[in-house]
Amino acid sequence: MDKVNILGIKVDRIGINDAADKIFSFLSGERCAKIFTPNSEIIMAGYKDKAFADILNSADLLTADGIGVVKAASLLKKPVPERAAGYDIACKLLEKTAKSDYSVFLFGGKPGVAEKAASEICKKYPGIKIAGTRNGYFKPEETPDIVSEINSSGAELLFVCLGAPKQEKWIHENAGKLTAKAALGVGGSLDVFAGTVQRAPDFYCKHGLEWFYRLMKEPRRAVRMTALPKFALTVLLRGRKFEQ
Repeated sequence: MDKVNILGIKVDRIGINDAADKIFSFLSGERCAKIFTPNSEIIMAGYKDKAFADILNSADLLTADGIGVVKAASLLKKPVPERAAGYDIACKLLEKTAKSDYSVFLFGGKPGVAEKAASEICKKYPGIKIAGTRNGYFKPEETPDIVSEINSSGAELLFVCLGAPKQEKWIHENAGKLTAKAALGVGGSLDVFAGTVQRAPDFYCKHGLEWFYRLMKEPRRAVRMTALPKFALTVLLRGRKFEQ
């Protein structure tokens, strides 16, 4: 698959629908595929941490989540078709899975959020099979039990919502032990599915202004937002040296 190398992170040049189709095809595979959806903050984390960059680049699919990543790809003259956010891909996957015999396990969020998300997902996607849920609060020594719980559920598709970089590291470390055929890191998506967090209206998402909507809702995010211009400047100054 064609990729664009953004500061050492090799992002697939793929849109939402094609990404969902690709992930759905993994569900009939023999092993657990790893799918990550990095935004500019995650790519910067990989740029600064070689070990984390290696984890990201080990993914079976790596999509551009965030307008910063989309713009960076354009600057490097290898544009991606669109922003392929984890939440949007997850929605498409749920549509497809609801019409199949495959089931989904929801892992992450505060206590009660995954269960609420499961309830709302079942309403929105009739026919969907939720194999199980588990909150994202756990100690490292509990991981084997969590893997066992997911495997016992029989789920083929796993949504891991622990936030970055925890979810990417968790998937990478445990993919070989999971019987699920695809594990997708989708950050705060369970909160959106559950209705505990409101996603930006379509206008903001379509025009690459979701960050601005979040900033209006949560002014304390202003410090985090400074990462966006830093990312853009780093791509401008250093991006070309990573070209293949």
